[in-house]
Parts: sequence; C-alpha cells; structure tokens
Amino acid sequence: MEDEFPKKRNIRPTEKSNLPIVTLLVLVVLVLAMLYVGYEYISDSSSNSEELTSVVVDSTLEETVGEPITDEPAPIAAKTDEKAEAVKETVKEPAKEEVKKPEKEEKPAISAASVGGEEITHTVQSGETFSSIASRYNLKTATVQGLNSSVSDVKSGITKLKIQVKAVHTVGPGDVLRVVANKYGVTKEAIMKANGKTRDFSERGEKLIIPFPDRK
Repeated sequence: MEDEFPKKRNIRPTEKSNLPIVTLLVLVVLVLAMLYVGYEYISDSSSNSEELTSVVVDSTLEETVGEPITDEPAPIAAKTDEKAEAVKETVKEPAKEEVKKPEKEEKPAISAASVGGEEITHTVQSGETFSSIASRYNLKTATVQGLNSSVSDVKSGITKLKIQVKAVHTVGPGDVLRVVANKYGVTKEAIMKANGKTRDFSERGEKLIIPFPDRK
C-alpha cells in the first residue's frame, strides 16, 4: 500500500550569486572615475584660460607696435639719387662742351690804306690757299686774311680776294721785265711770280702787277 502522504522530493537549494552586485559596483566606480576625470579636465582648462587672460600685456610691446613704421633707408636712397644726378650733370657738361663747335677765330680786319699801294682783285685758282696767294704777291698770310676778313674759305673759280700791290704798270715801248723791275726797285723774278709768268717776256700794252719789294 502506498503511503498516504507522498514523500517530498529533494529540492535543490538555490544558490545566491554576487555577480550582479559586483558588476553594478564596477559600473558605479567607473562612472565616478569618469566624472572625476572630467571635472579635473574642466578645472584645468578653466584655470589655463584664466592664466592666459590674466597675463599682463607688456606696455613696451604696445608702444613698439603702436609707433608708425618709418623707412629709415629712404633718406639714404634720396641722397644716393642726388649724388647720381650730380654725377650725371658733371659727366654731361664735358660732353656738351665737346659737342660745341669750335668758335671761329675772328680775323683782324686790315684796311687797304694801312698797307698802301693799289688794290687788285685776285680770282682763286685750283690748289691755291691764303698762304700761297700771299707768297705770290709778296704779302704776309695775315695781311691777305685781314684784307678779306669776311672770307673764311677759298674756292677755286668762285672766291675773289682783294690784294694790295705796289703798282700796276702798263708795258710801253722798250719795257722789258728787267727795266720795269729796276724802275720799281723789285726783282725780275718777283714780277714774273706776281704775274704768273714762266718766261722773261712782256707784250706792249700788257698790265704788269708790281709787288712790294718788302713783305707786308
């Protein structure tokens, strides 16, 4: 016969676990640690900002920054430009003087009366100069130039010069060059030279130029 009261089965005792409590504590600790770290970080940043704002600005730097910046080398550059211009002017002045044409030498005018004798007109021939013409008539080059002070250059067949000679003799009967030369106190060669003769010969009615015996 079965028992009236059935036997109670063995009930497995419930085991209590502490794991949830430990986990919760760890989480709480972590949260507190994070809050602490965050607070420290915030406090440090605020203190740094206060230090930065509390830094005293150096007045000397402000004065330096406030002063207008001036370009000191500018006066030196200006002086350099002035010196360069002065050098240019001194260099240009000799150049201008070199470009200038030499002034013509004024020939002192000589009057025919001061030389004396008679005046003739000589037409310049090819190759003749003031010097050669003066030698032909036994005159000084300065005398010929002075009598023709307005003439600066002689041109063949164009230029006509005023010449002073002792006399102009018209050849008559028996007037050979030697006789005429003795009459005026000059040499026969001087008469031939003045008249451009290569031979000792003269024709009746010919006008002979008689040069001065002494060079004038």
